[in-house]
Amino acid sequence: MTAALERRARLASAAFLATLAIAALAADWVAPYQPEEQFRETIAAAPSSRFWLGTDDLGRDRFSRLIHATRISLLIAPAAALLSVVLAASAGIAAATRTGLIGNLLMGAADITLSLPWLLLLLTVRSLLPLDVTPWASLTLTFALLGAIGWAGPARVIRAAIRELLVSDFVISARGRGLSKSRVFLCHVLPSARPVVAAQFWSAVPVFVLAEANLSFLGLGVTEPAASWGTMLKEMETVLAVGGNLLNQYWVFAPAALVFVSVLCLTILFPSRIST
Repeated sequence: MTAALERRARLASAAFLATLAIAALAADWVAPYQPEEQFRETIAAAPSSRFWLGTDDLGRDRFSRLIHATRISLLIAPAAALLSVVLAASAGIAAATRTGLIGNLLMGAADITLSLPWLLLLLTVRSLLPLDVTPWASLTLTFALLGAIGWAGPARVIRAAIRELLVSDFVISARGRGLSKSRVFLCHVLPSARPVVAAQFWSAVPVFVLAEANLSFLGLGVTEPAASWGTMLKEMETVLAVGGNLLNQYWVFAPAALVFVSVLCLTILFPSRIST
């Protein structure tokens, strides 16, 4: 029974994420309006047959913006995860194969990075960069920043895996047969390390989904008029600032619901790959 429920949960998670990805990729066709289009006659309107999630304070359709925000958020998180894993793999392999000064410096840098609160480090570094930038520039900055800061943890895991593989029986046997170090590494060590690298990628994706939402919510990530889940979450802050009741405007929770469900589905779909 448990196995059947787990299988159904995985299928439902995969279906939800696939539907979300398709809708995000086809946002220009799925969304009824452009995300920047304003309807001045219906500012801050409640949901209706015309505007399924109502409109914001500028008269923009929330549903259209949410679909385009999904495309941006789901693009940044995997891209940043890929960048961080590439950096981590480079540093981990270098530290595992070079045990001298280079390896010590790389692992020392990783230790220093891991000793700092990563969210505060992310906020500090982003606040030092230009804030008044174009939406595309903010996308690039957010992507690069997330990828550059998230390398340390995966680098240590990959380094440990590579070092263990280098002294494994099949590698020693291959070396004993006269294969060169480079051939052994390319043909035996790297393919065996692929699952570890993949695990680090899937571990990073949900973390970066949350990180992007936090950065954009605080005004340090994706900037207006571009929409992301984080920028749309700021509307809840606006509702509270004017004395509104969030429960009476439940539709503003849609971005938060997508963030929560997406991360939950990733956790269900890749249970052995999501790190705590």
